[in-house]
Amino acid sequence: MAKDKRFKKVYSQDLGSIEIWVDKETGVNYFFHSSGYAGGMSVLLDKDGKPIVTPIEE
Repeated sequence: MAKDKRFKKVYSQDLGSIEIWVDKETGVNYFFHSSGYAGGMSVLLDKDGKPIVTPIEE
């Protein structure tokens, strides 16, 4: 059997493909955007340039 998935999608917007994913091991949030055959993912930062971290559910 496969292990639990490491990432969880917590937000999705209809304009193209805009999503926010959370790493369930570290709590770090990632911004994902795709359009056509291209896409990219980046750490989601706060106003001070620090990664946004969601408390991990145990």
